[in-house]
Amino acid sequence: MSLNKNSVLGYATLIMILFGLILIGLGIFRYEEVAGWGFATTGAGFLAIAWVFDSLKGRV
Repeated sequence: MSLNKNSVLGYATLIMILFGLILIGLGIFRYEEVAGWGFATTGAGFLAIAWVFDSLKGRV
C-alpha cells in the first residue's frame, strides 16, 4: 500500500479527529476547573484543523 498525498491527509484527519474528541472528553469529564475550558477549546481547534485537512484532500 503506497501512501499518496490524499491518503496521508486522510490519516492525518482521522488522527486529528481522534485527539480532538479525546481532548474535549477530558475537558468535559476529567477537569472541572478552568483547565477543562482549555482542554475543550484545544480539542475544538483540533477538530477545526481536521476539517481543513479533509477539505484539502483532492486539491493538493
